[in-house]
Amino acid sequence: MSALVTVDPADPTPPYEQVRRQLADLIGVGGLTAGDRVPPLRQLAGDLGLAVGTVARAYRELEAAGLLETRRGGGTRVARTAGVAGTSADAATGQRVDDLAAAYVLRARALGADDGVIEEAVRRQLD
Repeated sequence: MSALVTVDPADPTPPYEQVRRQLADLIGVGGLTAGDRVPPLRQLAGDLGLAVGTVARAYRELEAAGLLETRRGGGTRVARTAGVAGTSADAATGQRVDDLAAAYVLRARALGADDGVIEEAVRRQLD
């Protein structure tokens, strides 16, 4: 599973957020389903070359969003409600869209685009 999650050091997004976003995406598209176990913190941190606390933050945020559940002795698993319509999966989709929009705006501004240019580009894509 850790091969499906990567961290891009050139991405201005913090590493914990890259991990959180990718795991939320995997859950959202069914790459990880209810009850699937995710790697232990230390294992994923080691695989990605990150501090354990970085991965722990991503997992905590996914738990707060209702996408992961951690049980003592049972590890961390995809929550039973993660794929059920009308639950926190909807919230995770909304969060992902917000994340994508924020990344787009950040990169467009880095290119020197002003808000009008950015808004127009989004409108063209919606049409």
